[in-house]
Amino acid sequence: MIAIVDYGLGNLGSALKAFRRAGAEAQLCSEPAALARAEALVLPGDGAFGATMDEIRARGLADVLVEAARAGVPLFGICVGMQVLFEESEEHGVHAGLGLLPGRVRRFEGPAFEGERGLAVPHMGWNALRRVREHPLLDGFEDGQHVYFVHSYWCDAAEEDVIARSDYGAAFPAMVARGNVMAAQFHPEKSQAVGLRMVDGFVRLVAERRKPVLA
Repeated sequence: MIAIVDYGLGNLGSALKAFRRAGAEAQLCSEPAALARAEALVLPGDGAFGATMDEIRARGLADVLVEAARAGVPLFGICVGMQVLFEESEEHGVHAGLGLLPGRVRRFEGPAFEGERGLAVPHMGWNALRRVREHPLLDGFEDGQHVYFVHSYWCDAAEEDVIARSDYGAAFPAMVARGNVMAAQFHPEKSQAVGLRMVDGFVRLVAERRKPVLA
C-alpha cells in the first residue's frame, strides 16, 4: 500500500486520485502506525514550509517519515513536500526540515525579479523541464516538456541529488533523488500526461521492490 501522508494540509485529493489512476493501492494515512506499515510514502504539500513542519510534528509524523526513509521505504515529496525533505528553509524565518536531504530552501531573489517588469513571485504556471540524469521517474520523459509549478521558494540541493531542472530567473532544481528519497518541486498530479507518467514511474518503482531477488 502507498500511503498519501495526511497532515491536514496539502493537495491530498488530487494526489490520491493520481496514484489510484496509476493502478496503485493508495490511501490517505494520518496515523503514525499506519504510515510505519506502508510500503511507500507520498508527502504532498501546499502552503508555507513552517506551517507544514508544524503540522507534521504536531501529529507525530516526523519521526515516522525519517525512520521509514532511513529504512529504505520509497518516499516521494511533492511541492512543499519536497522542500521539507531538506535541512532547513528561510521562509518567514529559519525553520528546520526533516533533514533527509542536504540543502536549504531559498526564496526567488535577484535582478530578474526586480522592477515593474521583473518576474512575479510566486512562480506559478507551466515551465519546461530539463533532465540532468537518468532516473525511473523520468522514464519516457522528453526534455522541454512542461509541468505545473506553484512556489515562491526553491531548493538549493546538492548537485549529485538533482535529476531535473527548470528555469525561472535562473536554473533551479525541479526534481531530486537520493536512493529511496525522491521529490518534485512541481505538481505531477496537476501536470497532465507528463506528470501522470512520473506518478506511474513511482508506482512501478514500488512494484519492483516487491519482486523476489533470485539467489
